[in-house]
Amino acid sequence: MSSPKYKRVVLKLSGEALAGEQGFGINPAVIKSVALQVKDLAQLGVEVAVVVGGGNIWRGKIGEEMGMDRANADYMGMLATVMNSLALQDSLEQLGVETRVQTSIEMRQVAEPYIRRKAIRHLEKKRVVIFAAGTGNPYFSTDTTAALRAAEIEAEVILMAKNNVDGVYSADPRIDKNAKKYDQLSYLDVIKEGLAVMDSTASSLCMDNDIPLIVFSIMEQGNINRAVMGEPIGTIVRGKK
Repeated sequence: MSSPKYKRVVLKLSGEALAGEQGFGINPAVIKSVALQVKDLAQLGVEVAVVVGGGNIWRGKIGEEMGMDRANADYMGMLATVMNSLALQDSLEQLGVETRVQTSIEMRQVAEPYIRRKAIRHLEKKRVVIFAAGTGNPYFSTDTTAALRAAEIEAEVILMAKNNVDGVYSADPRIDKNAKKYDQLSYLDVIKEGLAVMDSTASSLCMDNDIPLIVFSIMEQGNINRAVMGEPIGTIVRGKK
């Protein structure tokens, strides 16, 4: 068996990915599939950190439609990511994978507070670390969280698992049948062309720190492993051209 291309990775899971085809809540089959794939990585000796979104439980747009204060709506979204993180932790530990959840908002009865050096030590001990509650600040997405944490823990790549597309396209392939799929891009291309990969703050952070990003579909079992092994799947976005 060939060895993994990457030794330390950040896996970015959107809340929508955990919802699967049902579109809301947590789909047990999807979260078990993700847990099994993460377990495979851990058994290969890969150090895995996970950043989970919360869109399957709460969307900031809902708060906006309610006339809610943006900061309050974002904090609710952070709490949704904690719920998803605990569900993923439970699924992993049922498979015998040792994990730690670290939150950017302190809730010690539920999880550890985020401490960079402690997170790195957990990874070195081959524990899967799940980062919850975003950056702990409103106005920042979980994409930005993934970029920030990847830079902090010196991850070699961000794996962005999607539930509705298998890479980066010039337009939404579900709407535009002529949409072109890209095999490779630079972050500058993403920012200039306004491609829906991650927000501009996250893209700039990845570009400045030269962190590559692989965008692929989570719906096919084994894709996370394929990405880590260096197989050409999805779209790779390079830190610098």
